[in-house]
Amino acid sequence: MRLAINLILSLGMLALCTWLVWPDGTERGQLQAVIAGLSLADFAPYLAAYLGLQIVVHLCRSLRWNYLLAPLGVRVPPGPLLAISSVGFMAILAFPARLGEFVRPGLLRKGGYTSAAAALGTVAVERIVDGLIISLLVFGAFFAHHGPGSPGWMMPTAYAALGVFTAALVFLVFAMRRPEPTVQFCVALTLLPRFAPKLAAMIEHRLVDMIRGFSALRDVRNLTRFLAWSLVYWGANGLGVWVLARAFHLELSVVGAYATMGLLGVGISLPNSPGLVGQFQWFTLLGLSLYLGFDLGDPATKHTALYAVALAFAITQHLFQVAWYVGMGALGLATPWVSFHDLWSARKVAPDDAEPQTAEPQTAEPQTAELARAAAKER
Repeated sequence: MRLAINLILSLGMLALCTWLVWPDGTERGQLQAVIAGLSLADFAPYLAAYLGLQIVVHLCRSLRWNYLLAPLGVRVPPGPLLAISSVGFMAILAFPARLGEFVRPGLLRKGGYTSAAAALGTVAVERIVDGLIISLLVFGAFFAHHGPGSPGWMMPTAYAALGVFTAALVFLVFAMRRPEPTVQFCVALTLLPRFAPKLAAMIEHRLVDMIRGFSALRDVRNLTRFLAWSLVYWGANGLGVWVLARAFHLELSVVGAYATMGLLGVGISLPNSPGLVGQFQWFTLLGLSLYLGFDLGDPATKHTALYAVALAFAITQHLFQVAWYVGMGALGLATPWVSFHDLWSARKVAPDDAEPQTAEPQTAEPQTAELARAAAKER
């Protein structure tokens, strides 16, 4: 049932966003003209800079996770951590309705580093911190940009995004101090204890276990390092948007690039369409419309030259992102630390009694199962 609901949400998002951005005959002709008009000699330096920034983004996004795992007594060597993270990021892109978020915790459990539920707690902290960063970016940029001619959706969207992630941060703080009462209160708000008491009890148990991962917030040193890496990660990400926009000769300011990136980040936090198709392009265009001066609500906008260039930019950026994360995920699967079977089985968090209990942190030596997989690949 849960998988069916996730698929319905994912396919619904795909249908809606694809309908919003699907080009008609005139738009397709304009897109072809924009692509044909790009000069490889002019485009190549921007592309090289964009790919260089993507390397920084990927390394920071992957390796910063160790600072959230450290308070659990876990430290994953850079090689396995990069492989697990790369495969996990690919899964987030490929699996519908954010199901890919379970892959990285599942892969850590299969590697014997920690329980999947505890690792999922660190992923929750990561998502909430990232959400707060991009929400603050969006709020600050939109607040500075708003005026009499601003669209009606702009500031409510900024307030809503900031409110959601702030509420999540409040939950984290209370959950660390009083885990069981906080979880019981939140589950009670869903009315599950009244209609499905067994399911509510199971959810409460899993959430309390997951809160172990919130211990990163108590470790000031590691949390500070995580925040520093996160700022570099988002800083490079926003610069990548600006650099690629320059390649298409879009007059997008640096602030506009960060606001567009932030709005896209908020948008893809929703149940994602497969591969973010349509969803990525729509939220990118929504951000660009504020800073380039076109109105997405006006049907005539879609037949303008500026809209064609903006859509070409959004499509190209999406293709680069998909190619990057699929390529990095494939490299991760080619390592001895992750297999395709691991990827498929790790999409679910295993029950507690199926998870290994690790008394000591795993730091340098791969697990026996990993060595066996490596030997099998060599044969």
